[in-house]
Amino acid sequence: MAKALADEDNLSKLEEADIYDRGARDIWEGLVLTGRRCTEVLEARLDCIGRHGKIPLFWHDQTKVGNLEDGIRIPERLYQRLLQRQKKTTDLFTQHHGRPPTPQERREIALFPRLQSNRSLRKGASYAWFHRLFRAWVDAIADTHCVLHQARHTLATNLLRNGADLTHVKRYLGHVSNTMAEHYVHLANTDPKLNDALNAVWVGGPGSSEPGILLSGGEPMTREEAEALAIDLTRRSTPAEGGFCTFQPVVNGDACPWNLDCHNCDKFVLSGADLLYWHRKREQWRMLAERAPDDATRDYLHDVFEPTARAIDGLEKALAAVGLLDEALALDLRRPQDYFGHVWATAFRAQELARRESHDEIDDEYETDTDQDEETP
Repeated sequence: MAKALADEDNLSKLEEADIYDRGARDIWEGLVLTGRRCTEVLEARLDCIGRHGKIPLFWHDQTKVGNLEDGIRIPERLYQRLLQRQKKTTDLFTQHHGRPPTPQERREIALFPRLQSNRSLRKGASYAWFHRLFRAWVDAIADTHCVLHQARHTLATNLLRNGADLTHVKRYLGHVSNTMAEHYVHLANTDPKLNDALNAVWVGGPGSSEPGILLSGGEPMTREEAEALAIDLTRRSTPAEGGFCTFQPVVNGDACPWNLDCHNCDKFVLSGADLLYWHRKREQWRMLAERAPDDATRDYLHDVFEPTARAIDGLEKALAAVGLLDEALALDLRRPQDYFGHVWATAFRAQELARRESHDEIDDEYETDTDQDEETP
């Protein structure tokens, strides 16, 4: 749906539907590329864009008190579109008043002024007008339901996919808390292949006897198989830095007998979610080796990292075999356990199942005794 609404031919249709040239396409592209709320774009002032050095910025009223106090970086393409819109609005003001606006008037004039009862051009385009135009445009090019606010959700998801954390997303969208920002992120649900990479592709870690050996088939799964695997992963593994621990006592909550030395442990495995983490590790080791004072130290560093390099190569081959390598490289997952939230939150741990089984046995015995009492005359 996002691709359809960003297609140049479709955008041209939106522009054609705006018969009075009030800036409908500029408003829509502004929503998509800035992640602002619809009213924040509709009520933008004439001088809402500017440059800091060579960086184009969009200034808006984040606190909703009438001050343009918050500026965010925008693409040059959007900056040029809004620059043209500035000129059209300025020409409209000159046509009405016979003179260009003063600096004070520029701060008060709306970038997208409404037509009726608005000689001073201070009133911005209404939400009702833009929504009607947008609704008709979407219905004409696609059957899928879509609302304006989804552009904000899509931007938040793309920010996270490209390396931003929730703190960055929160600041960019103007949210009060990370919890609010989390509601805007739909990473797992919007990319089924990512779920396949997370749940199906596992390889042995650097400390195993065969680093990089494929531990799971990576074959496409049915919904039932995926749900069963989610429960099984919860029972047999726990998140660790850069991968997962499969040592059963640690999974059950006991202390690690190896002092959490995960990367040298044969119980440590890597999943498709960990590829970018280990790419960064590889770059760190390469930089250390390049800065080594002598050849002997350089060779030693390469030897130490060699099992990890084999594990990374094995993970890349496993992902490539099921067609997920490009997706894994495109999604920079800072902490894979964050993206397993739906697994850890919805499945059941082994200890919980064991406790539940004991309760069920007691309930079964009680029901059996009750049934026998009822059968007794």
